[in-house]
Amino acid sequence: MELILQITNLSFKLCINLHIICLKLDRGRFIIDQNIKLRVSGIEKSFPGVKALTNIDFAVKKGTVHVLCGENGAGKSTLMKIIDGIYQPDRGQIFIDEKPVKISNPIQARNLGISMIFQEMNFVPEMSVEENIFLGRLPMGKFGVNWKQVREYTQKLLKDENLPYTPDMQLKSLTVSDIQMLEIIKAISYKSDIIIMDEPTSAITQREVEKLFEKIAELKAQGVCIVYISHKMDEIFKIADEITVIRDGAVVSSNPADKTDVNTVIAEMVGRELSGDFPKEDVSIGETLLEVENFNGEAFKDINFSLKRGEIIGFAGLMGAGRTEVMRALFGLDKGYGTVKRAGKPTLIKNVHDSIKSGLVMLSEDRRRYGIIPIRSVSENATLSSLGKIMYKGFWHAKKERELVSKLFGRMRVKTPSLETTIQALSGGNQQKVILSKWMMVEPEILILDEPTRGIDVGAKYEIYKLMSEMAKEGKGIIMVSSELSELIGMCDRIYVMGKGTIAGELTRTEFSQESIMRYATGA
Repeated sequence: MELILQITNLSFKLCINLHIICLKLDRGRFIIDQNIKLRVSGIEKSFPGVKALTNIDFAVKKGTVHVLCGENGAGKSTLMKIIDGIYQPDRGQIFIDEKPVKISNPIQARNLGISMIFQEMNFVPEMSVEENIFLGRLPMGKFGVNWKQVREYTQKLLKDENLPYTPDMQLKSLTVSDIQMLEIIKAISYKSDIIIMDEPTSAITQREVEKLFEKIAELKAQGVCIVYISHKMDEIFKIADEITVIRDGAVVSSNPADKTDVNTVIAEMVGRELSGDFPKEDVSIGETLLEVENFNGEAFKDINFSLKRGEIIGFAGLMGAGRTEVMRALFGLDKGYGTVKRAGKPTLIKNVHDSIKSGLVMLSEDRRRYGIIPIRSVSENATLSSLGKIMYKGFWHAKKERELVSKLFGRMRVKTPSLETTIQALSGGNQQKVILSKWMMVEPEILILDEPTRGIDVGAKYEIYKLMSEMAKEGKGIIMVSSELSELIGMCDRIYVMGKGTIAGELTRTEFSQESIMRYATGA
């Protein structure tokens, strides 16, 4: 009997030891590299009607930039929001310095050394620069908020980053590019070990991009690890140490940047080959649709240009050149003075209604502030400007709405769980496609597209480029405002370059080059 007990105890100890060894072996693939700062294992997340993430394993080393690629809706932002504590995973684990952590909210994430720059900028327009930077973490003194400390720190931060703002400026007075730069320095100001950058360059100029990359190099040298989400391939291969591709909520590949290339990453992202970067087609140019003569406004003067049927014209320029301001005035959002002719006849556009009635529509550069109603459904957002097509004698016809929206969404490849899903639940790229669907339903003759591919993946960009070409073939005129010179060169028939509120030059296709555009933009 004693012998049996000894054998039993020995067997039990042996089983325990084997279990411990198995655990170590199972974890061994993760703890071999002691440089790993952040790791997620087996992360899964579902929303009503859609599986967003499936068994995600992802690791970031100290002092590196780990780029996360994927089409809009692939699950990149969802994964980052789980790491930032905004969402809770259905299963899986997060590790920091190989210690398991539970991140219940963004405040806890900040305390763990995690900060995040969001694709959709989070700010309060009525608040000042200093109030937005310290939002949610105002330092308290004996008699309330220590505003002296807030002011001094904000001034130092702005000075260190060489930004031309004052602490008391309201954000509503700044441009999208200004606000994006402030969001970047706000995230950096947390002194975090892990910084998540979700499309940080989607709203800033090339000069500011270069400044950001210099800052990233500084942070890397300090041992900070950066998770960088971008659809801009030229950016990715400039700064990436490692690249992970996610498609349909699952990891497709994870490789050192020097072991892969642009074509491979794009093919892995979209799951198919793209037949050329810019599907621009030769279209017969027709009569003049729009003439703008001696057009003046608060931020621009003496603007003269024309647009013909079937033509795509581009507007290039540095931040503050006045491109968006001209387009807003043409669309009736802001005041503009001068002559605007439609089909050779002077047209008075006092407001947006006049503009839409004349067949001219505009896709805004800031979809969140001006393009969508976040709490309404994707279907309601898509039909917002075409209610006359679904309303009869005061009654709403749901069947007609579903038919119209479903047809357009199929053409635009909008990914949505249902037509009743709120638009704020969609990815940025799919929100942009819904807005474009809204304007397509109006059947305009002229479309102003202000940064139409901002924050959109390569597959979705290609679809929008194809749609632009199709609209041009149908005889529509398109004005494309973009900070990406490559897409202006790839898609436009002519390019107007603006500088300091005026048109500095006009280029035809035979004259296109990034150098010639920048010479005009900088006044060189």
